[in-house]
Amino acid sequence: MTTFDERERAFEAKFASDAEHAFRILARRDRLLGEWAGTVLGKSGEALEAYAASVVRADLKGPGDEDVALKVEADLADRPEAAQVRERMKALLDTLRTDDDATPD
Repeated sequence: MTTFDERERAFEAKFASDAEHAFRILARRDRLLGEWAGTVLGKSGEALEAYAASVVRADLKGPGDEDVALKVEADLADRPEAAQVRERMKALLDTLRTDDDATPD
């Protein structure tokens, strides 16, 4: 195996690792968003966990964040918190990325 092949494999491994890491951060953001929205909806215990999981699953419907935002906004449609969904998503993502950057490797 040449040095070029080794470097190519290392770059591919790093790309895969970075993609998996980004997916985990987004899934955690979606779970936290689901816990917040579920609490606003008056859910607790297993019902809250199930709702948070449904928000995470909503992100798997298509690329991007729009599916998650639309689901939570629809669920909160009759509440003032519906207007805060996208702002909350961004704040959670920023916090998770900042916390992740502060974590030593």
